[in-house]
Amino acid sequence: MHKHKPVASSLIVSRHQFLSFPPARRWTSSQSMISEGTKTPLPKPALRQKPKSPFYFDTGYALYAKRPSRPFPPPFLSMPSGSFSDPLSTHNRSRDRRSYVNGEMIRGITNGDDAVLVGENFIGANDGVGAWAQKPRGHAALWSRLILHFWALEVERDSSVTSTTSTSLEPNPVAYLQTAYEHTLEATAAPNEWKGTTTACGALLHHVHEAPSIEPLLYVTNLGDSQVMVVRPKTKEIVYKTTEQWHWFDCPRQLGTNSPDTPQANAVMDKIKIREGDVVLAMSDGVVDNLWEHEVVQNVHESMQKVGDKKQNEGPHDAQEADGRMLDVAKELVKAARNIAEDPYAESPFMERAVEEGLAMEGGKLDDISVVAALCRRRKG
Repeated sequence: MHKHKPVASSLIVSRHQFLSFPPARRWTSSQSMISEGTKTPLPKPALRQKPKSPFYFDTGYALYAKRPSRPFPPPFLSMPSGSFSDPLSTHNRSRDRRSYVNGEMIRGITNGDDAVLVGENFIGANDGVGAWAQKPRGHAALWSRLILHFWALEVERDSSVTSTTSTSLEPNPVAYLQTAYEHTLEATAAPNEWKGTTTACGALLHHVHEAPSIEPLLYVTNLGDSQVMVVRPKTKEIVYKTTEQWHWFDCPRQLGTNSPDTPQANAVMDKIKIREGDVVLAMSDGVVDNLWEHEVVQNVHESMQKVGDKKQNEGPHDAQEADGRMLDVAKELVKAARNIAEDPYAESPFMERAVEEGLAMEGGKLDDISVVAALCRRRKG
């Protein structure tokens, strides 16, 4: 366990630094703020680099943004062309509206100030601290996305992740995150200076030899108050969950501008032996601030049962094919968290903690809600 460093309150941005708790009132959300899918986009070269591990994630994600995400500034996203000569410049990339840094398509998806990444062997959920929107050149969403992007690149490039079962190489997710942090500092420095901070959590699926078999091994890395949870649906059991890291209430450990936290000094990495059929969740605090653990577990169990019963009625199918269960798990968790977040009279974990701190608050916490759900599966052969 890492010791807390002395922190000057003027340096770290707290989520409620620019906020108060007014009488119960909630934003009216729209369907345009909700998105879902099974995997986040990858460029073609990355798609051709298939992990060689005998295990993989069958995935789904669902996202709800309390406000639309701010566009990324140049040079991360080229502005629309206004000149016939612009196609000869980098502005021709504005046609597909994808974001780039250092010539690489930025991995992941932005959700408000959150960012998620969903891959075959790596998932992550970062929560950008929204109070940076009140600061000059503040852009929390850019920071949360870039940290996750560079983290994913390190995972893609490390031979230990793509190694076969005959090798004994071991991944180092904290080192990957440290490198990602350093690259983000460089990318957001002058002349393209943008300020922000973000929490970070990710889960990397690997394997371990346990004679006579090979079993799945999960590397979980966390800094801040986003959460990775491993659920065993059949027994409704929480196999593992990360522990939140705080400086003080509603001010988590965070990477970025003015923060003393770094991955090397403050990130916590755990190795967890899991089983085929376990569900790994990566969630922003928009979930854990609104749902208690038993509600998350019950929700996962019920979602798995619903889709399982539906598929059984449809007849036999290839066990290696994605059956939509993880997408349904993610959608139902977002729906449940959102219901509490928008209820001014609901009891919530965030409300309970706020009351313990002497703050007058009731109801859920309206926030960006991001869920990645991943089912551990074994490859054929």
